[in-house]
Amino acid sequence: MPREIKVVSTTVAAPAQQVYEFASRRENLHLWASGLASADVEQDGDHWVVTGSPMGRIEIRMAPRNGFGVLDHDVTTPDGVTTHNALRVTPVDEGCALTFVVLRMAGASDEDFERDAAHVLKDLRALKALMERS
Repeated sequence: MPREIKVVSTTVAAPAQQVYEFASRRENLHLWASGLASADVEQDGDHWVVTGSPMGRIEIRMAPRNGFGVLDHDVTTPDGVTTHNALRVTPVDEGCALTFVVLRMAGASDEDFERDAAHVLKDLRALKALMERS
C-alpha cells in the first residue's frame, strides 16, 4: 500500500522561470527552506551537503536542471534514510504555482503528518515572499 500524501501548494506573483532559478540555487536554500537548511549548503560532487540542518548533516541530490520547473530532490538523513521530495514550479498566467508532495513518514502520527505539511507550506510561503519582493 502506498504511503499517504498531502499536496501542499501556493501561487506566486513572479514568473515561473525566475522562481525556478532562485529556488534551484544552493546558496539560496537557507533563505526559504528552513526544514532543510539553516546555514550554508556546500557542493560535494554531484550533491549538496548541509551541516546546519534541523536534522543534522544531510545530503541533497537535486533533479538535473530542466525546462519543466521540476525541483525534485532526494534527502538523505544521518541515519541513512533517503526520502524523495517532489517539488514543482508551474507557470500560471504571469505567475506560477509551487507544489510539493508531502509523504507521510513511516510511523508518523496524524499530528506529525500535519506538522510536516504545515512546515512545507511555511517554507513555500517564505519562497513566495522572497520572490514577490524582488
